[in-house]
Amino acid sequence: MFASRTSAVLMAVIAGGLLLQPSRAMAQWWSRAPADFEECADQAEKAATREDKATQLAACNAKYAGRRKPGGGYTYYDFMQNRSFDIAGPNPTPEEQRKIDEQYTVFLEQERRKRIAAAFAAKQQLLQQASLSNEKVPLPPEPPHRPLPAANELRPHAKSACARHTFSCDWPRLSEGWKDLKKLFSSSPNKAKRG
Repeated sequence: MFASRTSAVLMAVIAGGLLLQPSRAMAQWWSRAPADFEECADQAEKAATREDKATQLAACNAKYAGRRKPGGGYTYYDFMQNRSFDIAGPNPTPEEQRKIDEQYTVFLEQERRKRIAAAFAAKQQLLQQASLSNEKVPLPPEPPHRPLPAANELRPHAKSACARHTFSCDWPRLSEGWKDLKKLFSSSPNKAKRG
């Protein structure tokens, strides 16, 4: 009889514990954390004041980097690259973050090359404008000990013995062209009217 009372009390305690357990589980289900930004933002919309709403939305933004896509899945927007990446969950995995970082490195290299090309093009444009205007562009000095032969003496020999696109062979042609440009821009309109 003593054993049956002990077992009856033990059974009552176990039954009471089982009855109380589902109520805790129900409360935990009811107050579960949001799964992604959209659920978090929906909960923030229900805040009592504008300040609470703003605070909760900022917390959602900090907690979830990805946004739900309409067709399913998530997307992560990297404002540094002005580009979006598809990700598996509401936040990028370490592997996804590594790939995003690699793409950012590529992006920075492309931007660096674009800046260099733009600077080079701007410099080329300034040089072209300077050569077309009356500004003097400094020419390389001629060696003092050896005068250059006349352009008409050099031409037949230059074509046969010079390699193409070498400075020593192209300089006489460039020099002659420069002299022609100087003559063209230095002639005054009064001389043209007289002749």
